[in-house]
Amino acid sequence: MNPDDKPSPTLAALVREQLAIPWSRARRLCEEGRVSVDGVPCLDPAARVKTGAVVVVNEHGPKRRKGPLSAEAIVYADRDLVVIDKPAGMLSVADEAGNKDTAADHLRTELRSRGERDRDAPLGVVHRLDRDTSGLMVFARTADAKRVLAAMFKAHDIERVYHAIAHGTVFAATVDTHLVLDRGDGLRGSHGHYRRAQGDPPFEARQAITYVKPLEALEGATLVECRLETGRQHQIRIHLAELGHPIVGERVYIRDYRGEKIESARPMLHARKLAFAHPRTGAPLSFEREPPEDFGAMRRMLQARDAAMGPPGAMPA
Repeated sequence: MNPDDKPSPTLAALVREQLAIPWSRARRLCEEGRVSVDGVPCLDPAARVKTGAVVVVNEHGPKRRKGPLSAEAIVYADRDLVVIDKPAGMLSVADEAGNKDTAADHLRTELRSRGERDRDAPLGVVHRLDRDTSGLMVFARTADAKRVLAAMFKAHDIERVYHAIAHGTVFAATVDTHLVLDRGDGLRGSHGHYRRAQGDPPFEARQAITYVKPLEALEGATLVECRLETGRQHQIRIHLAELGHPIVGERVYIRDYRGEKIESARPMLHARKLAFAHPRTGAPLSFEREPPEDFGAMRRMLQARDAAMGPPGAMPA
């Protein structure tokens, strides 16, 4: 990339530099409405800030609460289930008792505003997305739907496709490992990856299979498609990191990476496609959603390349 074409820094990067604080704290200050740009509050930590703009941080200012889930985020709803396009930065479900700032609670509020039947019934959780992961997820609206959907997830009968931007040049791969809670240094990971395996995986290890396919070569990174056969916690993040290509914006599974890190306010991971049979009728359902603007902005920024990398989008042979 030509140094003259270097993109403007993100808001979170400027806050982090200004206060000398961790990424997580800088991002949270933005999301809480405690940062303004030229006198206007800006809640998007990934927003690019033009040269000369005045960034003011009020660490002890009033916290601005996120609004409820938008109506446009509801992709599909019937009496059995609801599919949403969850925004990044929002919990799927509560992480502690009393926390109502979740996709499940905001979805219930939106359904109530529509006046739908059984709008106050508990939403059944059958899978989750990490807080910083955007994209498609499904909630059950009846006990029967929850039971059937949970069985489909367990049997790997639900198609899940993610897009990610990963460091380096990523090649096609099938990753089949057994994930353990502690690989030997306190991190989740694959049995035998961090330390040489001594015997078979332990009883509590869980098989995890990810199909990785490169889609577009970017500068210093690759846009990849990840198809899940299993759906273990942090599976894609762990598998890409263990391939030597942690997700851009990764903050946990990047300890072993020695390459040049690309800064990002959040991990660039999006649940793009969700497909399954309707739990009551058996009719095929398939949903796709493009990644949000911050993902697209990162992709566009990395599409610049020098002559040695060949034409835009060219993948290695």
